[in-house]
Amino acid sequence: MSFLIRVQIPDRPGNLGSVASALGEIGADILSVDVVERSNGVAIDDLVVELPSGRLPDVLITAAESIDGVEVDAVRPYAGVLDTHRELELVEEIAAEPGRGLQIFAEGVPKIIRSGWAIIFGHRSGGAEQLAASTSAPQEGYLELPWLPLARATILDGDEDWVPDTWKELGTELAATPIGKPDRVLLAGRPGGPMFRTAELARLAHLAGIVSVVLDG
Repeated sequence: MSFLIRVQIPDRPGNLGSVASALGEIGADILSVDVVERSNGVAIDDLVVELPSGRLPDVLITAAESIDGVEVDAVRPYAGVLDTHRELELVEEIAAEPGRGLQIFAEGVPKIIRSGWAIIFGHRSGGAEQLAASTSAPQEGYLELPWLPLARATILDGDEDWVPDTWKELGTELAATPIGKPDRVLLAGRPGGPMFRTAELARLAHLAGIVSVVLDG
C-alpha cells in the first residue's frame, strides 16, 4: 500500500538521503519526492512510499524520526505518485473544453496539490452556489460560507462554525482561492491533514489565476 508522508528535515546536505536509508531499512520503497517548502533552515518534503503487505504506517514515523532533527507532519494513504508538473496539462485540458472548465479544474486540483477533494463555489445574493466538484468531494448540500466573496488565497480555520461537523471529525485542513474574481472560489480539503503550507497556497493561487484567464478570455 502507498502512503504520503510529509516530513520536516533540517535543510543540510545528506539529510534526505539519511531519511531514505532509514525508510529503506524497514522495507519501504520510495516512489517519489516533492519539495513543498524551504525556509529558516528547514525543508518540508512529501514522500510517496510503498510499504510491504502487513506493515503498519506507524513504522514510517518511527523510521523517519530516527534521524536527528526530522519530524513527521502527517502520514496518510495515497493513490498514485506525486504529479508536480501537471499544471500545464490541466490548463490545456481546460482550454480545449472551456464549457467544462470549472469541472475539469475541480477534478485536477487534488492531483496537483494533493488535497482530498475540491469544490468550486459562486457567490449569489442568496449565498453560496456549488458550481463544480471533484468526484471525491463530500456531499453537504447548501453551505454558509461567511468568507465568500474572497479577495485572495487563504488558509481557512477548519474549526470555524461554518465547517460541517463531519469535516471537523476528520481533521480536515482547508484552503481557498478566488478564480479570477472574488465571487468565484475553489475550496480544497485535506481530511486528516497535513496542513497547507504557504508555498502550496501560492501555487494554488497562481494556477487559479492562469485558469481564470483561460475561462474568461
